[in-house]
Amino acid sequence: MLCTSQQLHFASRESASTLHPPPFILQQVCAATVGMSNSDRVVLALGGAGKVGSGIVKGLLDKGFKVAVISRDSSRLEKLRSFVSPNTKDNLTTIVGNVGSEEEAEQAKQALLKEVGKVTDIVSSLGFSWWQGGPPHTQSLKDLHWVIETLLFSTFVSWKAFYPLVRDDSNCTYTFITGGAGEKLLMPGTGFLTVGAASTLAFCQVLREEYPEVPCKLNQVKINTGVATPDHMAPGFLNHLDLGEAVAALIERRNTSHTVFTINCPADLKSVLLERNL
Repeated sequence: MLCTSQQLHFASRESASTLHPPPFILQQVCAATVGMSNSDRVVLALGGAGKVGSGIVKGLLDKGFKVAVISRDSSRLEKLRSFVSPNTKDNLTTIVGNVGSEEEAEQAKQALLKEVGKVTDIVSSLGFSWWQGGPPHTQSLKDLHWVIETLLFSTFVSWKAFYPLVRDDSNCTYTFITGGAGEKLLMPGTGFLTVGAASTLAFCQVLREEYPEVPCKLNQVKINTGVATPDHMAPGFLNHLDLGEAVAALIERRNTSHTVFTINCPADLKSVLLERNL
């Protein structure tokens, strides 16, 4: 979700946002990822304090990964820290920051690198959200702009800022978690959700086709059903813990790239992600 309130300040920062980081950064990251185990890998979970993201964070930590989460809301970060398995808390780094604008995302990136030193994997669930504000004729341009900011702009800005950290290493991964709402109207009143989700799906497609030979493993998990916590489950919904475990397994393997994994029901988590039946 895009907000502009909280900012981080540092004595030094990069002068401009770029998809080409300095060579010494790439050398440091590439050297560190050769032959690494899960405990050597640092995953940046964008949207990691949310419902979908928290399940993914827990799944990664339980597999032995180190995980970093950026959020503008310190209370959500504290809630996340109390949610994960107690014996994994030391492997969770939380940073108060905002990825809602290019300048703030660059500041958050510098804070991240200062804390963890390197990033080997990135998973973004920023493009998976919910909106049901009513039919289009009842909405304003401001409402549409908010949806596009939340689903698309934050996904783009964070990708532009953090992708260079993993782009040139075949041992690294970048995984988008998106919803299937962009392909159909889920129910009355969710029209703007369809518009926003469709823009995120299109952005992911553009990345796959614009960068067909990039070394980093670039994948997308498209969820065509609801995701809920165990106490709010509904028929056909995915348990966010099960989803997190499956996404963690996909990131752990890092042997597939430029692939869309479509999840229509809970059974697909096993057949599509865990057993790799596309």
